[in-house]
Amino acid sequence: MSDSQPPLRPEQFDRYRRHLSLTEVGVEGQTRLLKSRVLLIGAGGLGCPLAQYLAAAGVGTIGIIDFDRIDASNLQRQVLYTTADIGRPKVEVARERIQAMNPDVEVHTHAVALNSENALKLFAEYDVIVDGTDNFPTRYLSNDACVLLGKPNVHGSVFRFDGQATVFDARYGPCYRCLYPEPPPPGSVPSCAEGGVLGVLPGLIALIQATETVKIVSGIGEPLYGRLVQYDALRMEFNEFRLKKDPKCPVCGDQPTVTELIDYQGFCGINDEAEAEIAELSAAAVHAMQARDDDFLLLDVREPDEFMRARLEGSKLIPLGELEDRLAEIRDWKERPVVVHCHHGGRSAKACKLLGDAGFNRVTNLTGGIEAWSLTVDADIPRY
Repeated sequence: MSDSQPPLRPEQFDRYRRHLSLTEVGVEGQTRLLKSRVLLIGAGGLGCPLAQYLAAAGVGTIGIIDFDRIDASNLQRQVLYTTADIGRPKVEVARERIQAMNPDVEVHTHAVALNSENALKLFAEYDVIVDGTDNFPTRYLSNDACVLLGKPNVHGSVFRFDGQATVFDARYGPCYRCLYPEPPPPGSVPSCAEGGVLGVLPGLIALIQATETVKIVSGIGEPLYGRLVQYDALRMEFNEFRLKKDPKCPVCGDQPTVTELIDYQGFCGINDEAEAEIAELSAAAVHAMQARDDDFLLLDVREPDEFMRARLEGSKLIPLGELEDRLAEIRDWKERPVVVHCHHGGRSAKACKLLGDAGFNRVTNLTGGIEAWSLTVDADIPRY
């Protein structure tokens, strides 16, 4: 620490005493933490414990990007929130809780959707970017923005009983695209909302991310550059994998072709023109068809365990992964109306395209899936 650096205030010496006792951290490391600026992408399952532990550690400025509101289904794992917070903006509640925890922390809230137009400007204000999102367009966007700005990207993800964490920093190792050059086909990977997640799992992965963030900011230890930690909660087993930088990576390789932010929805196939042409019906419209006793097939392309949790009356279950091999079961509907649904509408959109390519001429996607049905038609249908 330079001679010009003022000492910590007496109350800060008291608050951070256990850090100051660590010779690796000390006053210099704690001062770095207090001066640091960390941006959290998402205030969900990962973002909540991240915010709590980074605030407790004394990270001076915490930014939070999230435009969502608190839902009852969040409370099983998003530990910043309570039942009384349902319906409130996540960033608003997160700011209140963080500031109550530690008055040293300044919280900047960004209640916006992260996109190619605002990412570079937002990221430029922070030292470390921590990605706690659950969708591929934002992961690729945050990765590319971090590479272009030369900033570390502390990555974490969770699904069902498994999680992983690493630090992507193209200055010292691979980036996200080195590991995943291409996104998976749209709808092929269920979201946490569709596949579920063990409520305690995000806490553990977030603590790994928080640890890496504190290490990077304070300048101690060996961050997870070029190493990925995977965790299996059912087996209580950790595995570490070495990651290599790809010299042909389009964003951090020897001859990068991605030199500015792109359309990440399109890159991940979400705005694919063929999918945009798929006909859609609201849950209310499909319910009206049922009430009129219209002749149509209601096709459910979720997984069997989802079907057991919640189902629409009269629906036929063929999971998306089995649909192409089981088309013979519904061949009589090639010229008759077929309405396809899943949990939120992503997998059913993919199924609609598959059916259209197979010659089914009257296929429609149920907008919002069974979730929309529960919210707008029948509240007795369980949400999950």
